[in-house]
Amino acid sequence: MSDRKFGFDTLQVHAGQKPDPTTGARAVPIYQTTSFVFKDFAAAQGISSGEMAGYDYTRIINPTNEVLENRIAALEGGSGALAVASGSAATAYSILNITHTGDNIVAAKTLYGGSFNLFVNTLPKHGVTTSLVDPRDAGNFELAIDARTKAIFVETIGNPDINIVDFDAVAAIAAKHRIPLIVDNTFGTPFLFKPFEHGANVIVHSATKFIGGHGTSIGGLIVDGGNFDWASGKFPDFTTPDSAYSGFIHAQKWGNQGYIVKARLHYLRDFGACMSPFNAFLFLQGIETLSFRVERQVRNAQRVAEYLDGHPRVEWVNYPGLKSSPYYELGKKYLPKGPGSILTFGIKGGFEKVKRFIEGLELFSFLPNVGDSKSLVVHPATVTHGQLSEAEQRAAGVKPEQIRLSLGVEDIDDILWDLGQAFDKAGS
Repeated sequence: MSDRKFGFDTLQVHAGQKPDPTTGARAVPIYQTTSFVFKDFAAAQGISSGEMAGYDYTRIINPTNEVLENRIAALEGGSGALAVASGSAATAYSILNITHTGDNIVAAKTLYGGSFNLFVNTLPKHGVTTSLVDPRDAGNFELAIDARTKAIFVETIGNPDINIVDFDAVAAIAAKHRIPLIVDNTFGTPFLFKPFEHGANVIVHSATKFIGGHGTSIGGLIVDGGNFDWASGKFPDFTTPDSAYSGFIHAQKWGNQGYIVKARLHYLRDFGACMSPFNAFLFLQGIETLSFRVERQVRNAQRVAEYLDGHPRVEWVNYPGLKSSPYYELGKKYLPKGPGSILTFGIKGGFEKVKRFIEGLELFSFLPNVGDSKSLVVHPATVTHGQLSEAEQRAAGVKPEQIRLSLGVEDIDDILWDLGQAFDKAGS
């Protein structure tokens, strides 16, 4: 195409793809194959060693997945991306790609339960520890950094505390200490928030959520900002010869894609959490309507938050779109299109009322997901953070009376009706 800088809605349906050169197919073909035939021995050697671009084995690279990778990189403004089997794999690979035994990361304590468990219980078994800090004060991140710290990890919108960090301040701290800022932008989506524009260096997504948008597929994405100096000396894997691949040096050979290529050649190849090409196709279908869905979902979330905020049976509401929220100003600054479509609230009367309310809903689906076109509900203390101790739950912002809503695209009058009749079933 020309040098024109296309808008988001155009990129979400065109970026990273041209009509199939063989058949002229307009839609992205599903390359449902394990392997690709080499043209000759030279191609076999070059592609397998990483010296030549090309396809050999779907675990490492696939044309359908590649379009998805190119598209999310374009939407986020990154230099490259990697599609993997789940959001959890994306988070794990993003950390493993830059850490060794004895290293640590600093993370906001208000994290999704799976990430919390990864950082607190799983990675330490492999020698990588995490300091969890209160993200309300950006200075807490700096206080936790030491000589072995290799990254700061935050979520755009905390899950389920629905908090927002001061990204500019946290990014300045990361830059000062020459470590990357990794942002889980699942709740933000590239439509609502662009982490790279605020100093982030790596983005991860659970594509399962808003990118897919229809609750059909599990997948994850890692996006390289191409804006971090991996040759600074703190990350020797990028500046010393790679014995697994012809002895080339990643920072020299791949330039601003060094991080994402290393993640592909080491962690996707060796750990094998690859995305199915069929799932990549479904995610591409979801991305084409991302902005339209999210815009409607945010509008519905704002109306629901206002409804709950004035409800006599509600104790509190967490949503940055409310002026009463401590994150209202940060939401306006960093997410001017709206602070997402997920909110939490506390129902009066304790756990029994929670059960009656959730089981009384008819339109909302009770399940452990967010970002669907359908409205969803979950009890975090039982489901998403159920594997954590009560102390860990409270540290992550989870309370026994807390209910999480993910607003879909239904008519707002029907959503409000469903909430009202569930309150009636729960009792006063």
